[in-house]
Amino acid sequence: MIKASSIRWKQLGVACALAAWFGHGQAAVTAEDAAKLKTTLTPLGGERAGNADGSIPAWTGGYSTVPPGYKSGEPRPDPYASDKPLYSITAANMDKYADKISDGQKAMLKKYDKYRVDVYPSHRSMAAPQYIYDGTFKNATTAHLEKNGLEIKDYAPGTPFPVPKSGLEVLWNHFFTWKGDAFFLDMNVYVTSGNGKVSLASHTTVQTDVWHNRKTGYQGEYFWGLSALTLDPPFRSGEQIMILYGTDFTGHGGGTQAWQYFAGQRRVRRAPSAAFDTPNFVESGQSMFDEINMFSGSPEKYDWKLVGKKEMVIPYNNNKLTLVKNEDLIGPYFANPDHVRHELHRVWVIEGTLAAGKRHAAPKVRIYFDEDNWAAVLLDKWDAKGQLWRFLEQCQLVMPEFPGTIQMTQFTYDLHSGTYAAAQVPVNGKNISTAPQHDMSFWSPEALAGRGTR
Repeated sequence: MIKASSIRWKQLGVACALAAWFGHGQAAVTAEDAAKLKTTLTPLGGERAGNADGSIPAWTGGYSTVPPGYKSGEPRPDPYASDKPLYSITAANMDKYADKISDGQKAMLKKYDKYRVDVYPSHRSMAAPQYIYDGTFKNATTAHLEKNGLEIKDYAPGTPFPVPKSGLEVLWNHFFTWKGDAFFLDMNVYVTSGNGKVSLASHTTVQTDVWHNRKTGYQGEYFWGLSALTLDPPFRSGEQIMILYGTDFTGHGGGTQAWQYFAGQRRVRRAPSAAFDTPNFVESGQSMFDEINMFSGSPEKYDWKLVGKKEMVIPYNNNKLTLVKNEDLIGPYFANPDHVRHELHRVWVIEGTLAAGKRHAAPKVRIYFDEDNWAAVLLDKWDAKGQLWRFLEQCQLVMPEFPGTIQMTQFTYDLHSGTYAAAQVPVNGKNISTAPQHDMSFWSPEALAGRGTR
């Protein structure tokens, strides 16, 4: 018997493929479709209604209640601490939930007998400021892509394509997720070896500006910038990297500019290779530069297809993860399942296949994006032999002072070697805080050199 859900999934895939073929990343929807953002859709484009059996609730405005006396950057309380798991997905019962988990999750369940996915009650916590909602409504009929989807134009603060017509539009929504207009991040990065040894790759602080979220509607050459300073281990202390992501990936420097400060030399040098599948030295080479924030940088390596929308078990509302000791969270082969919360949510799915004339270590990728904030939450990658190679998941935290449900700790698993990297892991429970915006002079190579320490 063919299930109705399977039929719906196939219909969605066909419809989205046709939309991608006709639109090829060119926006704008009709005024009638945009009006749904005030009725059947959330202000950012998710479905307001819950699902048929109530396991996914309706969106009612998200979670934006700041605890009395709380200051951004302090360890965040878990608003859902009293929840208990509804069920656990293991290797023994994974077939029952096969349509709700990704190939990467299935591979982890098969590879490690103690790996499991604990599923809790679903809460749709995503909220954002009103100006982000207003900008998203405007974007629905104005924002558009040019240059084969590599440049974004005429966007306001908010989600650029709340009613997406192509895989590239969904990817740009991910690039433009709401995470405040500036934030400060204090994080540890851990890596493991094939025999399960856990090592601290770096203790790093990150300063960012998120220009596309600025209330003033800034539309410059870049939409996001990060400047990272390594504090530990001692032999790497003082190393820095600064990356700027552009609104036109065909533009100056390929749309991404990067510089590295070498503490021993006290020199700043361009880092043109800090992109795509180049190993990320901040994570001891166990991740790629385009795996920062799950997927970042130019999408030019792939031809993107919008597969559709479906219900999936994804990491969500993971405040409790930030409140445990690092050594209790970081296991030898995978993150401790006791501390990673998953929920059932609707996600958008896109696939990328290697474009003609391009090269990448992972010729095929499949990415899953939360419908409420457009952040990538799961990512599967295949190698040149067509074998499933890498699985990434990124946990989202409830941050009411932003407000928002914002992506944070990321796990990158190499299914071949049995190693993994854990990035953006809280340092003493303190992980991310709102921060003042920087002047653009902060983002110059000269300013990076001036921040150099040893």
